[in-house]
Amino acid sequence: MNTPADEKRPSGGRRPAGEHDVKGLAFRDEGEAEQEAPPTPVARQRRITWQKLTILPTVLVAVLLATWLWFAQADLDPISENALSDGQVSKALWQHVQLTVISTFFVLIIAIPLGIVLTRKTFRRATPVAMAFANMGQATPAIGLLALLVIWLGTGTRAALIGIIIYAVLPVLSNTIAGLKANDPTLLEAARGIGMSPLGVLSRVELPLAVPLILAGVRTALVLNVGTATLATFGGGGGLGVLITTGITNQRMPVLMLGSILTVALALLVDWLASLAELVLRPRGLEVGA
Repeated sequence: MNTPADEKRPSGGRRPAGEHDVKGLAFRDEGEAEQEAPPTPVARQRRITWQKLTILPTVLVAVLLATWLWFAQADLDPISENALSDGQVSKALWQHVQLTVISTFFVLIIAIPLGIVLTRKTFRRATPVAMAFANMGQATPAIGLLALLVIWLGTGTRAALIGIIIYAVLPVLSNTIAGLKANDPTLLEAARGIGMSPLGVLSRVELPLAVPLILAGVRTALVLNVGTATLATFGGGGGLGVLITTGITNQRMPVLMLGSILTVALALLVDWLASLAELVLRPRGLEVGA
C-alpha cells in the first residue's frame, strides 16, 4: 500500500536530500530548507544617474546660449555697451566666484570644528550661546550687516567677505551639531568598548554618520553665499552685483538681465555640483541597498 509520502515521491524513487517521513507524510526540516534556498539578490542603488549628470547642465547651457544669441543681436546704447565692454562681465563673474569660494572655505573651517567642539561634554553648555550668535548673524538683514562692516572696516573685499561668512555660518553649524547629536549612543558605546580612543570614535564613527547632514548644510551655505555675494558691490567688493546695480540705477534692462541670469545660473551650477559631492562623499554604508 502506498503512503501519501510515496505518492509525492519523484518517479526515480529517491527522496530529495533533507526530506524524511513523519507519520507517513513527507517532511523537511526548516533549517535545511533555509540553507538550500538561494540568497535573494539585493539591488544596489546607483549613486549618480545619467539624469543627474545631464539634465541641469543641459538646461544651463541652453539658457546661457540663448542669452548670448540675444545679446549678439541686441541694439545696445552707449551706456549699456560701456557697462559690458572691456571684459567687465568676465571680471565681475570671476570676482563673484572668488567671493563664494573664499567665504565658503572660511565658513567650513569655522562652523564644522565649532560644531564638533560644542557637542563634546565639556562645552555642551555653550551650545545655546553659540547658536544664538549664529542666529543673530543670519537674522540681521544682509545689506544692513554689510553697511555696518563697511563703516567699521571701510570699503573693499574684506568687509564683503566677513559679511558673507557671518551670514552663512548658521546652516553648517546647526547641521553639524544636529548630525553629531543624532548618532546612535549604542554605536558610540560599542566603539569605546572595543578600545577606540575619543578621537578615533569621532573620526571613524561619529563624523562618517553625520556626513549627510553636514553636507546638506554646506550645500545650503554655498547657495546662500552666491546670493549674498551680489550685495558685495555696495561695499566695493565687486561681483555680479555690479551689473545688477548698474542696470537698476541707469535703467538699462539688458545689463540688469545679464547680471541676474548669470547669478541664477551660477547658483544653480553650484547647487548641482554640491549635490554631486553630497552623493559621492556620502558613506557607502548609509546607502539604501548597499
